Amino acid sequence: MTRPLDPTPESLSCPAPAKLNLMLRIVGRREDGYHDLQTVFQFIDRQDRLDFKHRHDGRIIITNPLPEVPEQQNLCFRAAKMLQQISGSDSGVELTLHKILPMGGGLGGGSSDAATTLVALNHLWGLGLGKDQLMEIGRSLGADVPIFIHGQAAWAEGVGDKMTHIELPEPWFLVLNPACHVSTAEVFGQPDLTRNSPRIKIRAFLEGNSQNDCLTVVRRRYPEVAQAMDWLDQYADARLTGTGACLFAEFAERQEADEVLDRLPNDLTGFVARGLNRSPLLDQFQLEKS
Repeated sequence: MTRPLDPTPESLSCPAPAKLNLMLRIVGRREDGYHDLQTVFQFIDRQDRLDFKHRHDGRIIITNPLPEVPEQQNLCFRAAKMLQQISGSDSGVELTLHKILPMGGGLGGGSSDAATTLVALNHLWGLGLGKDQLMEIGRSLGADVPIFIHGQAAWAEGVGDKMTHIELPEPWFLVLNPACHVSTAEVFGQPDLTRNSPRIKIRAFLEGNSQNDCLTVVRRRYPEVAQAMDWLDQYADARLTGTGACLFAEFAERQEADEVLDRLPNDLTGFVARGLNRSPLLDQFQLEKS
């Protein structure tokens, strides 16, 4: 049974889970420069954690800012500031981010942190905004933010923001994190990137069509990713999440994934995580549509 939320809390501690793109097709380019996609999102039980303390002076304070990320570019700060401005709230927050997920890994860590910030502050500040309203705010922060507010595994189109709920197996994943930071903007800016994949139906994905159109470009530009993928391919079908750098393979049993993880070369890091069709954030906050 879900425990009722305190209607007027002074502090909250909330998860910001990772996601995997189980498939990523680029089916066109829009007039605004963004790309039309088809992708499938599933969460995993690996997550950042964020602590929020209500301030009544309107100040937004990040207690442990990320190195080399200016405050105005910090997605948690931007999310809090945007929510404050849109709602007209005079509340503030002291936010502490416990960072576990790698940056530039394709796991959506920054977007998930921003989504958790929006959802948590909506409750902490007593704003009463619905899920659709929060997703609209999140969309302006980044294309991946809405899926973390949506909170359920989804087939997604558009820029990844038009979502259809999809029920998937929840296998064990071995996720590898090559020692490089992949720039999403750089990948999507490459002239040889495939941008005209035919659209497919959900059934085709469920029958095994799980290509990632970014893979060829990422392998060519980031040899660390190519080497890690070749190693993982020895044991299972290695796939790229988003634009990477992280790779993953799925296993029916945790023991199988752990055994491959134990063989990991010294120059690679990785972890084992369970696939989730529901985000733990959704389990903490029962958001109504609006």
